Amino acid sequence: MPPIEVGSTQRPGAIESRLARVNTAAVPGATTTSAPAASTQISATPSVETSQALSAGEAPVDTDRVALIRKAVESGTYPVLPAKIADAMIAAGMLLRTAR
Repeated sequence: MPPIEVGSTQRPGAIESRLARVNTAAVPGATTTSAPAASTQISATPSVETSQALSAGEAPVDTDRVALIRKAVESGTYPVLPAKIADAMIAAGMLLRTAR
């Protein structure tokens, strides 16, 4: 089996010094150097373009049904059936275990 050769590696650092730039206008007493001027401006807040093709749209919520359930829960008349809740929990667990 041929040996595995690894090329030279550089020690990782927080910042590469050639990429760090100092804003001399903001630092009092700093001297300017002959650095190339940037031709493009970078905005403080990045803009993101979104596509309507990936949008899921509005959630299908029946607001009347939600209001009815909220009112029943607040008044204490919403039926809580422990056997039905347990059956639903067991069924959900079985769905998670089955291979697709």
